[in-house]
Amino acid sequence: MNAPLITPELVSLDANLGSTKAEVISSVARIIAAAGRADADGLTHDALDRESKSPTGMPGGFAIPHCRSAAVSQPSLGFARLSPAVDFNGPDGPADLVFMIAASEDGGADHMKLLTKLARALVKPEFVEQLRQAPDAQTVVDLISGVVESEKKATSTASATTAPAPPHTGVTNAATDTTHIVAITACPTGIAHTYMAADYLTAAGKKMGIDVKVEAQGSTTTEPLSAADIETADAVIFATDVGVKGRERFTGKPLIESGVKRAVNEPEKMVSEAVAASKDPHAHRVPAGHSEQQEPEQAESHLGWGKRIQQALMTGVSYMIPFVAAGGLLIALGFLFGGYEIAKNGMDIALHNTFSNLPSPTAHALGGSATMTYIGAVLFAVGQAAFGFLLPALAGYIGFGLADRPGIAPGFVAGAVAGITGAGFIGAIVGGLLGGLVAYWFTRLNPPRWLRGLMPVVIIPLIGSLVAGGLMYVVLGRPLAALTNALNNWLGGMSGASAVILGIILGLMMCSDLGGPINKAAYLFATTNLAVTNVGSLKVMAAVMAAGMVPPLAMALSTTLRPKLYQPAERENGTAAWLLGASFISEGAIPFAAADPLRVIPSMMVGGATTGALSMALGAASKAPHGGIFIFFAIDRVWAFILAIVVGTLVAALLVTALKASARRKAASAA
Repeated sequence: MNAPLITPELVSLDANLGSTKAEVISSVARIIAAAGRADADGLTHDALDRESKSPTGMPGGFAIPHCRSAAVSQPSLGFARLSPAVDFNGPDGPADLVFMIAASEDGGADHMKLLTKLARALVKPEFVEQLRQAPDAQTVVDLISGVVESEKKATSTASATTAPAPPHTGVTNAATDTTHIVAITACPTGIAHTYMAADYLTAAGKKMGIDVKVEAQGSTTTEPLSAADIETADAVIFATDVGVKGRERFTGKPLIESGVKRAVNEPEKMVSEAVAASKDPHAHRVPAGHSEQQEPEQAESHLGWGKRIQQALMTGVSYMIPFVAAGGLLIALGFLFGGYEIAKNGMDIALHNTFSNLPSPTAHALGGSATMTYIGAVLFAVGQAAFGFLLPALAGYIGFGLADRPGIAPGFVAGAVAGITGAGFIGAIVGGLLGGLVAYWFTRLNPPRWLRGLMPVVIIPLIGSLVAGGLMYVVLGRPLAALTNALNNWLGGMSGASAVILGIILGLMMCSDLGGPINKAAYLFATTNLAVTNVGSLKVMAAVMAAGMVPPLAMALSTTLRPKLYQPAERENGTAAWLLGASFISEGAIPFAAADPLRVIPSMMVGGATTGALSMALGAASKAPHGGIFIFFAIDRVWAFILAIVVGTLVAALLVTALKASARRKAASAA
């Protein structure tokens, strides 16, 4: 270990660090930064972002704000004993002890183990009380170091001898017979709540005479629950803020779900609920087909429907993109080899010609060759086949996002019908939601045992496909097709100021969250309307792709122009961002945005809006939906496309560099 997690300079005793938790977090972050271990602004932002997901106030009057952050250069623990205490939304009032766990982004294994030990030690009231009585900073350091640097193995989640007493909840013992409960705990950072929740649940089980075994899916290596433990379990508790790894292991078990914080605040109540569920034949159970790659919100049964639908839409877009990229690039290669005339007769050539029966060369085939014409036709045909899955995949995986596997078939059918009826991507979205909702409703039923085996393979696909596909044909297809045609006509007729305004809007969207929902919405709009016969849609595609390339390119340029403004890791990211940006991978700028969002994101949005406007104004058009500069052969007016990217990159890079330099000067003058 290069340096200890905590030193006296990271300790503040009996201090007034502000009246709100945001002020306290900012103050402790500055203490850590003053020791040369982090950037104060970046650490504050990331800690507050984590705090917004779930408050870190704990039973017993203490709080553990924590995060992993690119702003942290040395994993650290800041400690403050507050006077007066400050509300961190703990269950029993304000907190007078604050532990700021600042983990580096890569989360080195050794440091994460030490931080885990600290989090688990804080469950013990006697340890917390010793910190309250510590006379000086060195005593605090000695107490904490004695916990985190001890060679003794951290308390096991399954141990009954060392489990701490959970907070009192007023719940009496719910069972006198032997009941077996298994649980999963997990929080986004995998540092504090994950292990504390595990210990609280274990202790609650011991107090109530119930066998509770917990698998803490945190940042350090965890012993997984054995197959025998799961097999004999009477019920399951998922106390998580993220997706459960290996969720399918628990299929059919009675289930109690919540966020991880509830297991800290109400462990006995959760165990009681699990015991009750084990005896209730109608209790909610872990359904088959859940993916361990679920988004955190999908894993929680109390998620609001607005958020569920948003997540389902993003799931559909994410699964659709590979079909779009593969199909679009193959079509673009078909144009390169066989000329743009391939769009008219490429399918016929691929079906009826061979290398021994070559077609007549098209006018713009590569080298005027009949062989190139045939190769281009095959590439075009394969690309068309892949592109043909765009609407079914979008709708099918929207259904999957709502109902897991049972939603796939109804969604795919509805998406296929949307393509047949001309309802387009709007129809695919509506159909996917319909199919997913029908399938979800069926998964909530509790059919007789003899019928359960037929539900996922026969009944749900049959009825879900009939309802979603039938409604698309009978009720929704024609009106949605009319709406789609109107949209395509609008795109085809765009010119002048309207085109520039649309380019600005799309550029802002592409750069606002760097691969997030807003970025994906703009990309979905472009790709699902992409048609070789619609010049307006080709211009939109070019504007979206060009704007999406700006953020990583701009950050790469900024790190080159002013390297001293960036940490060594950021400069390395800047080198990689050149290629990522050229390939149209907007996510290459995420590390920079995460470290300094208030300066990076607005700068990128300005640059993206500039690029989108210029691309539309100059008439750049792309027949391919992905690939960046590497599909230049599929771009009309490639000079306009490149010029728009260069100008937008310069604007964004200069702006973010100026903002960062200004912040550096202010920080220096304040010091």
